[in-house]
Amino acid sequence: PRMRFEGKICLDGEDIYRPKVDIADIRRRVGMVFQKPNPFPKSIFDNISYGLKVNGMKDKNAIEERVVKSLEDAAIWNEVKDRLHENALGLSGGQQQRLCIARCLAVEPEVILFDEPAASLDPISTKKIEELIEELRKDYTIVIVTHNMQQAASISQYTVFLYLVEFFEYAPPDELFTVPKNKMTEDYLTGKFG
Repeated sequence: PRMRFEGKICLDGEDIYRPKVDIADIRRRVGMVFQKPNPFPKSIFDNISYGLKVNGMKDKNAIEERVVKSLEDAAIWNEVKDRLHENALGLSGGQQQRLCIARCLAVEPEVILFDEPAASLDPISTKKIEELIEELRKDYTIVIVTHNMQQAASISQYTVFLYLVEFFEYAPPDELFTVPKNKMTEDYLTGKFG
């Protein structure tokens, strides 16, 4: 199937859609966490070590250290440290989502894309994910897609309003949510559509 787009998506100033781009390099540098947790049907340990091995890491000690660090950074280590060889599918939904975040962190991307990361989770798990994102943004560029306006207002540093793939407004959340400059943004925020 053919794809059409306008504009650029740049990573460190380089258009990722330029001819002859190294797709494997982009995939290493940009991590993705989906709306629905998608752990591999493998052990917790193997879920995290998989990307490391695919990217050529062979040293078992280095792999083990990175697995532990990633699980710690994703705020799930204490819950799984005695269960590393159990199947990841046995974890709760919130734990699975944090496992997927740990899997992403293991390969040390520059950017992490989150697609509605808490949409399918209960309020307690949602809070953990939001707190985790607050921590991660200190070390990573984070991009979150969400329909949850409260979440966008509370955890984002900048907010973009897009509608039907058109860009309408970009501002810090306290600006965008209280004094939007664009009529379309204001109409959406006041419930006139959407």
